[in-house]
Amino acid sequence: MGPGFRLGVDIGGTFTDFVLLDEGSGDVEVLKVPTTPRAPASAVTEGLRILAARLAIDPAAIRSFVHGTTLAVNTLIERSGSAVGLLVTSGMEDILEIRRLRLPEPQNFFTDAPVPLVPREAVRGIDERLGPTGAVERPLDADQVEARAAELCAGGCRALAVCFLHAYANAEHEAAAKRRLAERFPGVFVCTSGEVWPQRREYERALLTVINAHVGERMREYFHALERDLRGLGVASAVLSTKSNGGIMTARTAGERPVETLFSGPSSGVIGAHWVAAQAGYPNVITFDMGGTSADVSVITDRPVYSTEAQAGDFPILMPSIDIKSVGAGGGSVAWVDREGVVKVGPRSAGSEPGPACYARGGAEPTVTDAYVALGWLNPQRFAGGGVPIDPELARGALARLGDRVGMDVEETAWAITEVATANMYARFTPFLTSRGVNAEEYAIVAYGGAGPTHACLLARELGLARVLVPRVPGALCALGCLVADLRADFVRVFDARCDRLAPEALERAFLDLEAEAGVWLRREGLAVAAHRFERSAEMRYTGQSFEVTTPLPDRVGETLAPVLEAFYRVYGDVYGYVDRDAPVEIVDLRVQVVGVTPKPRAHPAVPGRGRPAGPGTPRRLYWDGAMIDAAVYQRPALRARDRLSGPAVIEQDDTTTIVPAGFRAHVDPQMNVIVEVQRQ
Repeated sequence: MGPGFRLGVDIGGTFTDFVLLDEGSGDVEVLKVPTTPRAPASAVTEGLRILAARLAIDPAAIRSFVHGTTLAVNTLIERSGSAVGLLVTSGMEDILEIRRLRLPEPQNFFTDAPVPLVPREAVRGIDERLGPTGAVERPLDADQVEARAAELCAGGCRALAVCFLHAYANAEHEAAAKRRLAERFPGVFVCTSGEVWPQRREYERALLTVINAHVGERMREYFHALERDLRGLGVASAVLSTKSNGGIMTARTAGERPVETLFSGPSSGVIGAHWVAAQAGYPNVITFDMGGTSADVSVITDRPVYSTEAQAGDFPILMPSIDIKSVGAGGGSVAWVDREGVVKVGPRSAGSEPGPACYARGGAEPTVTDAYVALGWLNPQRFAGGGVPIDPELARGALARLGDRVGMDVEETAWAITEVATANMYARFTPFLTSRGVNAEEYAIVAYGGAGPTHACLLARELGLARVLVPRVPGALCALGCLVADLRADFVRVFDARCDRLAPEALERAFLDLEAEAGVWLRREGLAVAAHRFERSAEMRYTGQSFEVTTPLPDRVGETLAPVLEAFYRVYGDVYGYVDRDAPVEIVDLRVQVVGVTPKPRAHPAVPGRGRPAGPGTPRRLYWDGAMIDAAVYQRPALRARDRLSGPAVIEQDDTTTIVPAGFRAHVDPQMNVIVEVQRQ
C-alpha cells in the first residue's frame, strides 16, 4: 500500500478544525467549518466531504483519524447530560452535598454552594461495607441493589453510578453490582468508581464516577454516530479520540470512560505546541490557545506539565490531565457594560450560533472578533479561508451601540475591548505562571487557535515575554496535535507504606503489577505503535500530612529507596522551598502511565528565501493604541525560510491572522514557523 492520509479534527465551541496530512509529500491541508452544537458529528462528516471534494481523494485513503472534542466538558458545564442515580454505601448518602466543606470564594461568606450534579433524592444507600484494606465487613445484597436502582430509574434516571466505600482497595462489590444492573437494566448507562478511577478520597472518586455517568450516554451515542457516518463515507481506519492527559484512545474506550475526554481538545493543542516548539529548538514555552470561546495557557518545560487539580465548572477533576488554565476571553466573548459603566469582556460567548455580530447570523452584541474587524486587523474576505462571510458594518454597528453607553467612538470601543480581554488574561494567567516558576526571559509563547496569533503580542507585552512562535497551521494546531499524540493511559493503585519500613523489592513488585495492567490496556486498544514505555510516579508526603506531591520516579527500583527519596525531596523542595531529610516519608499511591509511541509526520521541506519576503500587498490602515497607522500586509503561503519583516505588519493565512506591532520584528525559521520578537534598541 502506498502513502495515505492522516486526518486530525478538533471540535471546538465555535469552529471544527481539520488538518489533512499527505504522508507521501508532507503537504498539509487546513479547513475550518462552523461547529454544529446539536449534532457535532455532522460537522465532522461535512468537513470530510469538503476536503475529499477539494483534493479529489478517496476517504478510504485516510489511514489515521484522530479527533478531540469539547463535547464532554460542555455537557458537564451545561449539566445537559443524563439524569444520574448514585448508589453508595449506607451512611454515605450526603457525600455530594458535604463535598469538602470549602467555600468556592473563601472571602465571600454569602457565596452559594455549588449545586450537586446528582440531587439528594437520587442517591440511595446500599447495606454493604468494606474495610480500608478491602476486607469484607458486610456482604453485598444484590437484590437490594436492583430494588434501589429500580426506584431511581422509575424516577427518571437514565444513568447509574456506583461508588462504594473503600472500593479502591477491593472493587468486587462494585463489579457485582454492575453485573446485576447491566442484566436488569440493559438500556441504562452504568459505571463504577473502581473502573473509572480507583483512588482514595471518597468525594472526588464519587464525583468522577457521577460525571462519567452524566456524560456517558451522550458521548456513547456521539461516538457511535461518528463511527457510523465515517464508515458510510468510506473511512475504514480506527476512530480515535484524544484524552485529557494528551494521549489518544479508541472511540470504543472513550465511550466507556468519557470522563477521560473532558479536556481532550485543549490538551491536544498543548501536545501539538510541544511538538512544534521542540522541532524549532524551544524546550521552554507557554502555550497560548485563543479560540472562539476561551483563551487557554499551559507551561512546557521540556515536556507538558500534568495536574490532578483540574476544574471543570463547579467540579474538581482528580484524574491526571495536562495542566491548563482557561479564561473566558475568546474571539466570540461578548463585550458588555456593568452597572458602574465599566466595559467588561466575557465570560459569555456568542459561540457559532449566532456568533459575533459581523457573522450576519443574527448576533447583535459586540465581541472580540467584532473589535478585530473594526480595528482593521482582519480581512473580511479572508476570514476562515473565506468560508465565513464577514460584514464590517454589522460589527461597527454593534460596537457603536456599546460605545454610546461609555462615550467612545467605534475604534476607541474596539481598542478598549482588546485591552480588557488582555487584562483578563493577565489577571488569570500571571498567578498560574508564577506558581509554576516561570521566568519570562526563558520562555516563548506558542500562539495558536483562530485568534491566538492576532492577540499574542498584546499578551506577550503584558507578561514581559520577548518572543512569540506562530506555527504553520496555528488556527488548527489542536487538530495537528491529534496527529502527533501518542497512546496514553493512566493507572493508579493505593499503596500506603512508609519508606523506612518498605522493602525495595515490594515496591518494584507493585509497580510491575501495575505495568502489567497497563500493558493489557495497550494490547486491548489494538493499535500499531512504534514502541512503548511505562512512566512511573508516586503520590508521596511526609507522614502526617494531608496532601501529597506527585513525584516522578526511575524506571526501576534499585537495591535501596534512596533514589525514590531523593526524587521526593527535589519535588517537595521545588514546591515548598525546604525539605526535612530526617522526617519519615510515606508513599500513598502508585501511578503508571503507559505510552504507546505513534509514528510522527516527517518534516515538510522548507523553501529558503532571500531574507526579504515577497513584496507586501497594499498597506492596510489599522487602529493601534489611539491612532490610525499603515501596516504592510503579507500572505503566509508566500513566506519562505529566513524571510524577515518588521512591524507594523499583518500576516494573513486561511486559518488565522498574525499581527506584528510596531516595535516587533519577525522571521521565518527552517520549520516555517513565524518567530515574532521584541525589536531591541
